Amino acid sequence: MVGTVGTGHLRSRFVKKNGQCNVVFNNMEDKPRRYLADIFTTCVDIRWRYLLLIFTTTFLLSWLLFGLIFWSVALVHGDFDLFIPVKDGDPGSTIKQGKDEWRPCILHIQGFIGAFLFSIETQTTIGYGFRCVTEECPVAVVTVVVQSIVGCIIDSFMIGTIMAKMVRPKKRAQTLLFSHHAVIALRDSKLCLMWRLGNMRKSHIVEAHVRAQLIKPHITAEGEYLPLEQTDIDVGYDDGLDRLFLVSPLVVVHEINKNSPLYNLSRTDLQKEDFEIVVILEGMVEATAMTTQARSSYLAKEILWGHRFEPVVFEKGDRYHVDYSRFHKTYEVSSTPHCSARELSQMMGRGRAPHHLLGPHSPSAFCYENEVALCCGDDEEDVKEEAGSLNLRGDREIKMREDIHLGLKETFVEEQTVEMLCVLDTENQISFERLKPALPLYISRESGV
Repeated sequence: MVGTVGTGHLRSRFVKKNGQCNVVFNNMEDKPRRYLADIFTTCVDIRWRYLLLIFTTTFLLSWLLFGLIFWSVALVHGDFDLFIPVKDGDPGSTIKQGKDEWRPCILHIQGFIGAFLFSIETQTTIGYGFRCVTEECPVAVVTVVVQSIVGCIIDSFMIGTIMAKMVRPKKRAQTLLFSHHAVIALRDSKLCLMWRLGNMRKSHIVEAHVRAQLIKPHITAEGEYLPLEQTDIDVGYDDGLDRLFLVSPLVVVHEINKNSPLYNLSRTDLQKEDFEIVVILEGMVEATAMTTQARSSYLAKEILWGHRFEPVVFEKGDRYHVDYSRFHKTYEVSSTPHCSARELSQMMGRGRAPHHLLGPHSPSAFCYENEVALCCGDDEEDVKEEAGSLNLRGDREIKMREDIHLGLKETFVEEQTVEMLCVLDTENQISFERLKPALPLYISRESGV
């Protein structure tokens, strides 16, 4: 049962960051009977402490049960009467005469403790050779056969359960990583939602594929309230892009298009929304060929607008190195528009949106990933120096772009006016008034200017 909270409060996370589902089942009918009907799965799912308790209790009960049966058989047969002293006579000669004429069902059992030890020896096949069953009592022989069969069944069940619990693919998910945050940024002039996956082991995940679900409350046209409406997020299923070769960390990309549930989401809306994106990675463990599944989730506040992931794969010599210290790190992209993908698509339909958003392309421009990749073989100090030189080049390019766009403004300013549909991020110490003249101008004939 999943509860909901009142309006204005953020709901609880449906899937935790470690992949556990935050769901509690209440008021289930015939729960014990249904769980006992699938006792093997129940034993595999329970905690180790409870499994070991069941393991120990089962063996003790079986030993006690068959020990009680052996003791009862010996008692009914009169095996314990041989050790009762004989009155008014020589006990030794009487007992010796009794032994020559009469044999017990189980040799060398003098009470319940002896029967219990014989039961342990029989079920565990220890066989010390001291206690044994004779041919006098067929019931004792049948009991030995039944206990041997029951002991094999218990051993097989317990060993199989422990092995299944040890090698279950659920533990493999502990070495599959999801980035702490998801990001939204431009990729090939399109807004995309992205998150990063990584495999910490050298063994591969065979047939790995990824999928995602958007979970948020929804009210139908009939007024029905759905607290956990699930909407599929396309990560390239039709094109086969959801199938991954997860040797090194990869960035999963969801293009925010008209079929995306995030199509109308802008940066401002993201800060107000209350939804959760559940991401799932599935595949087969290479060592056992068993299917495993790793899960994580991102709340709206864990999605960074206008960020990209730092590179983690670098080439050194003849090998590729993965730096997991950068796995969760992101950096800000100032050119990311604040508008929604729908507004961006409308602007692109007018023919000038890409230039308006991205600015003129410079052959000398380098993105942050390329700069880090070039500096991967150097020390950290060299990386910092290269990053500083990158900032200097960036300042020069901004000045160059300003001069180019000022010329465009002088050409078209008499017949054009500014129609601001999208605002560039101006947090890199560049004032909006300085950046505004450099923006391409759009014709607004309906305004009459």
